[in-house]
Amino acid sequence: MKILTFCFSLLFLLSCDTSKKIISKPIIFDDLRTQLTLEYLANHYGLHQEKPTITPIMIVLHWTAIPTLEKTFEAFNSPTLSNSRPDIKSVSALNVSSQFVVDQDGTIYRLMPETTMARHVIGLNHCAIGVENVGGTKDKPLTEAQIKANIWLVKYLAKKYDIDYLIGHYEYTNFEGTDLWLEKDAGYRTEKTDPGEDFLNAVKEGTKELHLKYAPKKTIN
Repeated sequence: MKILTFCFSLLFLLSCDTSKKIISKPIIFDDLRTQLTLEYLANHYGLHQEKPTITPIMIVLHWTAIPTLEKTFEAFNSPTLSNSRPDIKSVSALNVSSQFVVDQDGTIYRLMPETTMARHVIGLNHCAIGVENVGGTKDKPLTEAQIKANIWLVKYLAKKYDIDYLIGHYEYTNFEGTDLWLEKDAGYRTEKTDPGEDFLNAVKEGTKELHLKYAPKKTIN
């Protein structure tokens, strides 16, 4: 019996990707970013907190539409939005970001703690971990290595937190009318297509044993 148990344990270990690592690459999170995040939580969600923390129950997958890790990091690093995003800057000066970025080769970078709020998905930032994938354009499509890395990361996060949902950014408005949707600004919405249905479905397939919930069906009024 001990030999049989050992064999099953060995097979389990061999089937797991234990070589994957998360590299710390923190963006600036100074007093200004803290203040803007707390204001965002209060103004958009009615959550008045002393610290910009979240209890994550959702993972949202994205693509950056930016061709390199370096340019992606540059886009997220400043506490305030650049003038290139007038569509959302009028709503809040807080810069967009995510907790994780996955490079084209599948390398995973942590930009900020998983329990700190990042501005990456309207209405759901208060409970969602964002995973950005470098690329996503015709000239720089997402890769198989990124799919594998996202599968690994979702499994890692699901073991660490009580994650209920795995969704693509393009599905975020499906949560309007649910208890999770807290956005107070009825006019604050953007059209999204990331990370693409094929990419999302591949990650869902690779994590199906977790039995995570997916986005609800869109309600048509």
